[in-house]
Amino acid sequence: MRLSGKLLSRRLALSGVLVLATISFTFQGNTAYAAQITQRSLTLEGVGTDGGSKPNGVVNHFFQFSVPTTGTAIGSIKFEYCTTATGGPCVTPTGLSTTSATLMNEGTNASGFSIDNAVQGVPVLKRLSASTPGGAALSYRIGAVTNPTAINTSFFVRISTYTSLDGTGTAIDTGTVTASTARAIELTGTMPESLIFCTGATVTVNGGGVPDCTTATTGAVVFNQLFSPTDTATATSQMAASTNATNGYSITVAGTTLTSGSNTIPAMAATATPVRGTSQFGMNLKANTTGVSTVAVGTEVAPVSNGTDLRGQASTDYRVVDQFKFASGNPVAASDFNTPGPTNAQIFTVSYIVNVAGSQIAGSYATTLTYVCTPTF
Repeated sequence: MRLSGKLLSRRLALSGVLVLATISFTFQGNTAYAAQITQRSLTLEGVGTDGGSKPNGVVNHFFQFSVPTTGTAIGSIKFEYCTTATGGPCVTPTGLSTTSATLMNEGTNASGFSIDNAVQGVPVLKRLSASTPGGAALSYRIGAVTNPTAINTSFFVRISTYTSLDGTGTAIDTGTVTASTARAIELTGTMPESLIFCTGATVTVNGGGVPDCTTATTGAVVFNQLFSPTDTATATSQMAASTNATNGYSITVAGTTLTSGSNTIPAMAATATPVRGTSQFGMNLKANTTGVSTVAVGTEVAPVSNGTDLRGQASTDYRVVDQFKFASGNPVAASDFNTPGPTNAQIFTVSYIVNVAGSQIAGSYATTLTYVCTPTF
């Protein structure tokens, strides 16, 4: 029994030594004196056609963070790309590449760094000599980083600051940021060849300032007064047009002059100023103000043409103020202001005038006019 007691005592003593050794080993291996970096973030910035979070995209990585230990000189900053945050060995994400990385710009509080990209996945910013940051907030934009290839997958960057000039030794401050690649959303759509054209007594404009063909009124138009050799009768109709045709559109008019049975009111075959007391029918697409009748008739094309996205204008024979003409088959308007081309919608107002001689046979005079808009793609 005595012998057993001694053996037991030795075993207990040995066990105590082992426990103490284990505790001592754990304490000595703990290097986590570093303070936690705060206000840390990583923004993935797109370059060219590569979106910032595009898998395998070559983009910029913009780091922002605040170091709590501002009184200690910093000689280097290490950015370690890993598949996990902390607590284990760092495995570089598949496809991630930093060997072509560049330091694009840096904040004012701790500048003067150059980049060492020799180790894949671990770019290190280095200084020629360590110096104390001028403030806690630091920022660095590292360019030409190739994102990991995995889609919709997070990756982590462990950030550490050092007094050493090569990213080695005991870290001053540490912190981890995370980002994620994202599947690109690819949207496709087709703009077909387009022509919007409508006519009516009136065409209104919607709330966005665009002519609205759904509101075009009936094409039945009545002159403002009875025909008389002492005054000019007037009327108007409107039409709206737009197209994406490369060479724009041309609008022509087709029909006959006003007739009543076998009686007619002669059309004005050439552009001219109307004359009261002479039987004549004509039209133009202008805002007429004088010399037509006691009431002005017509308005200019609206919105006003600018030669770029608004190109509509009256054709040569129908664009002279207070002068009129009518010839079936004539072009009356086109999207050729400055140069022919596509145009947004505009409203044309067509002004019609009738003068009659005192001998004009009485009757109800009418005609049907058709406007044809032809785009050239």
